[in-house]
Amino acid sequence: MSKNSFQSLYELDVNHKTESKSGLKYLSWAFAWAEFKKVHPGATYDTDLYNGKPFLYDESLGYMVSTTVTVGELTIPMHLPVLDGANKAQKAVDYKYKTKYAEKECKAASMFDINTAIMRCLTKNLAMFGLGLYIYAGEDIPSVDDSEEVAAADVKSWVDAIKSGQTTIDNANLPAKYKEQVRNSL
Repeated sequence: MSKNSFQSLYELDVNHKTESKSGLKYLSWAFAWAEFKKVHPGATYDTDLYNGKPFLYDESLGYMVSTTVTVGELTIPMHLPVLDGANKAQKAVDYKYKTKYAEKECKAASMFDINTAIMRCLTKNLAMFGLGLYIYAGEDIPSVDDSEEVAAADVKSWVDAIKSGQTTIDNANLPAKYKEQVRNSL
């Protein structure tokens, strides 16, 4: 995988396919895989198996899933715990935990929870190749490599994001030399 491949995936604006849950932004795995395969049609992914099961389990820590994505000669692994809606590690049985305000319960993991975690892990794995990586960095819009020309579609997506209030020109992670282009399009 070349730097140009990473950069082109990193610069791809995928914000329109994200969802928010508990204050966190998620990229749809189906969209992520489709966009990734457009750039790397020969890419493959695997779900790692532990004793024939698609998860690793520890009584104290909970469940963990992992995937690997391969593009040509490059294979990148990724791991992700199986979490509930409050981002607590799920285990084989329900358990209680205390917060500052109350005692809460984390339900036992189901196969649906494990499958969801696998697909989130895959999406995170794809981010290691550049796709949507800026989401994990807490950025609203992908930044652009200064050495590359900004395509008209990129300028349009920044302009649209600024007009819709998703970001401002000062927070758009734009190289200074491109801010004028965006400013002129507003």
